[in-house]
Amino acid sequence: MLIDAEAAAACVAETRERIRSPATEYKANHLLRGKHRAVLVWLLGPSGPIHGRARVFLADKAFFAVRKIADVIAGDVACSGGDQDLAVGLYREGPVTLGPERFTGFLESFNEVMRRRAPAGPFFRDVEDLSGAGGRVGEIMRLLAGAREPLAAFLERPGAMPALDPLIPAIIRAAVHWGSPGRPVSILHDQHNGLTEERVAHLKQVVDLAGLRLADSFHEPRVQVADFLAGTARRIAEDELGGRGDPELVALLRPYVDPASAWGDERSWELLRPAG
Repeated sequence: MLIDAEAAAACVAETRERIRSPATEYKANHLLRGKHRAVLVWLLGPSGPIHGRARVFLADKAFFAVRKIADVIAGDVACSGGDQDLAVGLYREGPVTLGPERFTGFLESFNEVMRRRAPAGPFFRDVEDLSGAGGRVGEIMRLLAGAREPLAAFLERPGAMPALDPLIPAIIRAAVHWGSPGRPVSILHDQHNGLTEERVAHLKQVVDLAGLRLADSFHEPRVQVADFLAGTARRIAEDELGGRGDPELVALLRPYVDPASAWGDERSWELLRPAG
């Protein structure tokens, strides 16, 4: 989001005036209440205070996970350089071949391993069992079974970047979008334990980033306005993914959506992706 402190403070003040809640700090859930729909339409609309100043990176958790599986197979766990056709194939065919519950369980197990909450051994035993599945899914599982060593090396690396946190690619995309060659951007971000000095230093090696400063949304209106957009965008997109989309809100969200978002569902993406 490209907005100065004065404009952000005015946006927060106007939101408070329109909603009139006694809450000391407003969050996205205030805007998402049915009785405040007109305020959300104003905020996102073409005459609103953030139109043309903001962009949001959408991440469907299931597709984000299968994209990382493609990275593991490619041997570069830390980067998003894997075969995207492979990721799309697993995302779309996995629930059909394995059944929705088993596929969800497989992704949850992968998530636990990548977040270092569970050992990799049981996960790879499951992968070997799933290698006997038919079609494209079985082929992908066999490829994944052969990538155990690169994944183990990544998981053993001290201080490694969190591989399944969409915050990292979102920051990279923000720096790319708002910056320009030879003109790195400085980012103001909400307080986040994952953004350690070591990880910020790593981000500076990946993208042209002048700096990243953390601030409390209660005291920083720019962060509070960014929270408005992030929280409402998440709900609007998740509802559309689940088949409960609100056409008016989806249309209002579209201009803000990063075209490089991690979204694998073709039907909902046709509605969410920006035009052009």
